[in-house]
Amino acid sequence: MKNFISAADAPDIEGLVKKALDFKNDPFKAKALGAGKRMGLLFLNPSMRTRLSTQIAAQNLGMEAIVFNVGQDGWALEFEDEAIMSGNTVEHVKDAAPILGKYFDVLGIRTFPSLQNKTDDYSELYINQFIKYAGIPVISLESATLHPLQSLTDVITIMENFDTKVRKPKIVLSWAPHVKSLPQCVANSFSQWINAWGGADFVITHPEDYELDERFTKGATITTNQSEALEQADFVYVKNWSTYVDYGRIYCNDPQWMLTNQKLSRTNNAKVMHCLPVRRNVELSDEILDGPNSVVTQQASNRVWAAQAVLAEVLKHKS
Repeated sequence: MKNFISAADAPDIEGLVKKALDFKNDPFKAKALGAGKRMGLLFLNPSMRTRLSTQIAAQNLGMEAIVFNVGQDGWALEFEDEAIMSGNTVEHVKDAAPILGKYFDVLGIRTFPSLQNKTDDYSELYINQFIKYAGIPVISLESATLHPLQSLTDVITIMENFDTKVRKPKIVLSWAPHVKSLPQCVANSFSQWINAWGGADFVITHPEDYELDERFTKGATITTNQSEALEQADFVYVKNWSTYVDYGRIYCNDPQWMLTNQKLSRTNNAKVMHCLPVRRNVELSDEILDGPNSVVTQQASNRVWAAQAVLAEVLKHKS
């Protein structure tokens, strides 16, 4: 594993899950692997779980982790080639990334889509420019279209809560209302990873006009009938996303799409997942989040072990 940007960088997903769970049982078993190495964590947008879990994972492996908030702690970066830098950006990624490649052994990058221009966002310009110019391994801490560490965490949590040797679980990704436009990153990524894993009966349900990019959903059953989708589900992953075709818009904010215990009764006593942060009583009801079916805290805590497994694989390749 040289970089970690998508499910394509994890050809053995179950093997990576096993490595993560091994670290969960013994966090310091590979403490020497990262000794004397540094990880740079660059944030172009805010984070809590991603930032803290990746710092802890690096420290568990003996690495020093240094956080840098781009645009707040330093200069605003320019990413476009041949840009005439007469505006607000002060430093080009061509100049910044090679220096970061000298300072660090691994870079973690967190970016965010504009939700204004689909072509630009889906080109993944920001993270690809770092990969191109840094010269060291790059780990996505969320990009414009994907959130692979979150998705690996999700698979870990599912496998912890279900015996996949008995049968495939039915997993439902259900759209939820929200007060503002959110990117498709988590939904894209979860779809990509569940399809690549191949260990589930996977259903995506959303209102009309909320279709995701087929590159990520191919292999899933897709329906606009939420009640039908929830029938006998073992896991329900709740997440909002804005429109993809007419990019970045909110067409529907129907509160009837919020998951409740009444809806959950249609499932096979399903575990409920969410990547957090969550808008209570908008995306998910209090009764779900505070009830016995919620695994959101377990899911969030597994972020450490997902990051540690990926970092360990990257360090093995680098050494």
